[in-house]
Amino acid sequence: MATIAWTLAGAFDGDPAWCWVFPDPDHRPGQLHAFWLLLLEGAVDLGWVWTTPDGGAATLWIPPGHPELAPAQAARVDGLWEELLGPDVWRSEVFGTAFEAAHPTSPEHYYLSLLGTRPDRRGHGLGMALLADNLARIDAEGAPAYLESTNPANLERYRSVGFADLGEFRLGDDGPVVTTMWRDPPTSV
Repeated sequence: MATIAWTLAGAFDGDPAWCWVFPDPDHRPGQLHAFWLLLLEGAVDLGWVWTTPDGGAATLWIPPGHPELAPAQAARVDGLWEELLGPDVWRSEVFGTAFEAAHPTSPEHYYLSLLGTRPDRRGHGLGMALLADNLARIDAEGAPAYLESTNPANLERYRSVGFADLGEFRLGDDGPVVTTMWRDPPTSV
């Protein structure tokens, strides 16, 4: 799990939203790793953490009817935010509130919590191939999918596999814009 967390930490190290949450570039990789490890620990039992054979790309999905944080991780998240951010812990509060307010409650759906490709493996289509495989599994269930794109550079990639813009929100008064996206299952599955 630590390897997957490092893959995701590398993937999000330059991400606009996560740079806003963790503004110190020297500490950001370790902060991201610690936070992703907490998310992964709680989600792995759901059966929707996927990675490429070489570990170069990974996805973390939350299946319908499950919270993003399992109870054990939810009990630890506030303490982890305080440890990682210290006096800037308010950033996690703004972040969490904005994401929670934007997240649709119905219909039930798969939630793409994380998709990332390690920087040294970018540009080879690994992340998109992994996403396509995941979406084929979701389509076989006839379920919709939801995500938040924290980087505008990824919008066209998500649109190319059937996601449509749902809305957007800004992190704080000076933070980046996050785009919410929805994908209905194909009608002929």
